[in-house]
Amino acid sequence: MKYSKEQTQELLLKIENSLKNYLLKNNIQKPIIIGVHTGGAWIADWLQKRLDYEGKAATLNISFYRDDFSKVGVNPRVEPTEMPVSVDDEHIILVDDVLFTGRTTRAAINEIFDFGRPLSVTLVVLVERNGNELPISADICGERLELDNNKNIKLLGPEPMILEVIDKDN
Repeated sequence: MKYSKEQTQELLLKIENSLKNYLLKNNIQKPIIIGVHTGGAWIADWLQKRLDYEGKAATLNISFYRDDFSKVGVNPRVEPTEMPVSVDDEHIILVDDVLFTGRTTRAAINEIFDFGRPLSVTLVVLVERNGNELPISADICGERLELDNNKNIKLLGPEPMILEVIDKDN
């Protein structure tokens, strides 16, 4: 099953509006937006532009922070982490495309704390699906999905960004 470009755009607009409301409600101005490679980085850049923040969003490559590193090895296309010098006393908006087990989010938070101690970390995801293995949930989510164990969800992109539900064997 493939979401249309328009359906994916609706989810992006939903998280944008929810994030704007969240920032206003919590009196957070100019947070640091950080995207997890690869899909989260695309969404983070999109949000950075939509919120009219200067520059590009920061990006994390959590490959070396994963707890299954010894099992899966390093992705041959490892992208570098691009992060401000320090995140001390800053509000962080951590962005990923899909929240599944929670392990990617845990790894991303570990890496963020290597750069300093933020005031807060807010998790924004396009899709949160069933299957959490860690007690992690999104603060802002475009859609929550119940998928069979043999299914994965993937964000294609970056232009256009389109969600696709696929069999794990693919």
